[in-house]
Amino acid sequence: MTITAIENNTSVSSDLACVLQSSNCVHAVKAAHYFYCELFTVTIKPAQHVFRGETVTLRCDIYAEGVSSWQYSWYKDSSGNVFSELQEHTFSSVTESDAGKYSCYGVEREGSRTSRSSDEVTLTVSGEFDHLFTHTHKFIMLLMSDFSSSDPRAVLSVSPQTWLTEGDPVTLICEVSGSSTGWTFSWFTDTGSSDYSSCYDLLSDSSRGAGGNYTVSSAALNHTGVYVCRAERGEPAYKTQYSNTQLICVTGVSPPVSLIVRPSRTQHFTSDSLSLSCEDQSNSTGWTVRRYTDSWRLEDCSSLRRGSQTGSTCTIRDTITHDTGVYWCESESGEKYHPVNITVHLGVILESPVHPVTEGETLTLRCLDRHTTPPNLRADFYKDGSLIQSQTTEMIISTVLKSHEGFYSCKHRERESPKSWISVTASHSGSQISVLHTLSSVLAVSPYLLVTVVLIFKCCRMRAASVEEQETAI
Repeated sequence: MTITAIENNTSVSSDLACVLQSSNCVHAVKAAHYFYCELFTVTIKPAQHVFRGETVTLRCDIYAEGVSSWQYSWYKDSSGNVFSELQEHTFSSVTESDAGKYSCYGVEREGSRTSRSSDEVTLTVSGEFDHLFTHTHKFIMLLMSDFSSSDPRAVLSVSPQTWLTEGDPVTLICEVSGSSTGWTFSWFTDTGSSDYSSCYDLLSDSSRGAGGNYTVSSAALNHTGVYVCRAERGEPAYKTQYSNTQLICVTGVSPPVSLIVRPSRTQHFTSDSLSLSCEDQSNSTGWTVRRYTDSWRLEDCSSLRRGSQTGSTCTIRDTITHDTGVYWCESESGEKYHPVNITVHLGVILESPVHPVTEGETLTLRCLDRHTTPPNLRADFYKDGSLIQSQTTEMIISTVLKSHEGFYSCKHRERESPKSWISVTASHSGSQISVLHTLSSVLAVSPYLLVTVVLIFKCCRMRAASVEEQETAI
């Protein structure tokens, strides 16, 4: 930037007014017979809103015609006391007491000129953060009791949804509450938990989410899992708490293993026994049933006080509402397949299929009460909150279509079941039938096309022969 001295005479007063109105000119100062322009740049890094424990740097730059070096002074909250004479002042571990309004002032080192005070900039300090992490070569253990409610926290959300079909795109969005400046992000999967700690495994391609968004363009079955993120900024790095957890579930047409639920429904009564088995074509025993419950807990079946695992089968005795959650099969190498949403409810429940229904199949829904004989009730049935059938013991859709996909529930008198998602997949046999129908249609039409072509050819030859005869006669 070029700063021009303006002679002190009335003929340039209008020019001076323009300089004073310029957004780049902070002060116009009269010195001897000249006005000169001062430009102040006052910065706070990494941001004006920081958290306790961060490293914060204040920097003052003054630009003026003919001045090459300034002696700087910093003032806080309009106090007349100088608290620093450094051009760049650093708080190595900022606290709430460092919050305030700061301004700077300059004196020419080898001359008599002095600047005006800069405009004030505000530093806000909030929260408390102690770096209480234990690192290993693969995992990071986080003691949740080491943080207060005022700590800076990353917030994780998912777009467009958490339940996906294989091949769908999904984006994890990480933000820091109350702050948006200067953060970089890391992404983790939750690999296990107990009452006091969680284990997070850094994703190998975590750098994809450096801008706050981690995008998977085509979700695979093994993307099923529990995700968290964390933000950091500054040097040395200041790190937030881990974010809330987000569960991503990816379903597919032919997973390598199936989760078999007994009784075969997604909703279950309390005080019942529930069995979940991982079954694959090779009958291998290397699968474990794991779950993620509504209390944001990632658990093995064997770790439950009312649960036990024998081979690849998990049995839960005396089910309670806290057993509600998403269950899946996990291999010894950590691959997760076939997530199923299980709901345990005290009251009436909806009997609906565990696995997706294929287009063209029959879907039967019932409303059950454990205290009645028979257990299925005469009830009203709802889809996505709208009544679709009333006062029937079972609702039957004889030919399922993709449009039948949605949330279903039932209601008996004043008692209502939880909602269950029913997924509908495309029929491969239907596609094959469509292809065969097209081929048969073509083959059926082909003889007529062939006869038509032959007749046209014969007509053309007869016409050509007639023309030749006429020319010969002439």
